[in-house]
Amino acid sequence: MRTNHLLIAAALIQIAAARIAAQPPAAPKVAPTQTPAPATTYKPDFEIPTPPGSGQSRSEPSASSDGYVIGPQDNLSIIVTDEADLTGKYRVDTDGTISMPYLSRVPVAGLSLAEAQDKITAMLKKDFLRNPQVRIEVDQFKARSVLMTGEVRQQGKVTLPGTTMSLLEALALAGSATQNASNEVLIMHPPKPGEKAPEPIVVNRRDLELGKVGRDIALQDGDIVNVPVAKRFYISGFVKNPGSFVLDASTTVGQAIVLAGGLTDRGSDRRLTIIRTLKGQSVEVSVKLEDPVLANDEIKVKSRFF
Repeated sequence: MRTNHLLIAAALIQIAAARIAAQPPAAPKVAPTQTPAPATTYKPDFEIPTPPGSGQSRSEPSASSDGYVIGPQDNLSIIVTDEADLTGKYRVDTDGTISMPYLSRVPVAGLSLAEAQDKITAMLKKDFLRNPQVRIEVDQFKARSVLMTGEVRQQGKVTLPGTTMSLLEALALAGSATQNASNEVLIMHPPKPGEKAPEPIVVNRRDLELGKVGRDIALQDGDIVNVPVAKRFYISGFVKNPGSFVLDASTTVGQAIVLAGGLTDRGSDRRLTIIRTLKGQSVEVSVKLEDPVLANDEIKVKSRFF
């Protein structure tokens, strides 16, 4: 009897174990995922102003600038809208002309890009096209230079780094002016074909170095910059530093005495005279402090009576 009970219990245990094995395993509990909060962009309470043009690469001077003058050996890119025969690359010959279909030889050297555009437009409109649209750019520049002469430390040609150069840059590349240099600088532009040479431009070198003048002067290929020998005057007598001095335009007798260090204890600003060459002869003339000094004048400062 007892054996039967054990057999029945064993059978129930086997049935229970079979049922447990037949059930699918419970899925593991996964913690709920949280969507991360979107990152907030930091925004300061103030904005730093951005200067115009910042963040952009600096470009070289555009060949289409109004001041650029076409010269021999330049390579021009000429575009005539809807005219494939006329559009192309043109080299300026040594005689200053280019050869274009329909137009034959066209003189362009010495003209600005805008002037050349207008000239070619007018020539095409006259006999060939009703309303030509012309655009000219410089495809390749000829090596360009400025000639530095006179009282500079390195005379000769200075190569232009771009299409133009400032006067101050040219003087710096020439090693600056010598001690005998005038305070005036002469700039001579080459004449355009068929025109007279323009009058030289005169610039005060001291004002140039101070930035007062010269900002609107751009040197171009073929320009000549001359720094002449300084005009001088002399001062003698009862001044602290008698000798020779560079004469600036509009220098007065009073300013000349200041340049010479001023009067000595015995010097007088009265009875001043100048030895001046007039009509080939040296004469001594009486002057006042406000009178102008001329080149090669010798100012004589006399002593006081007591």
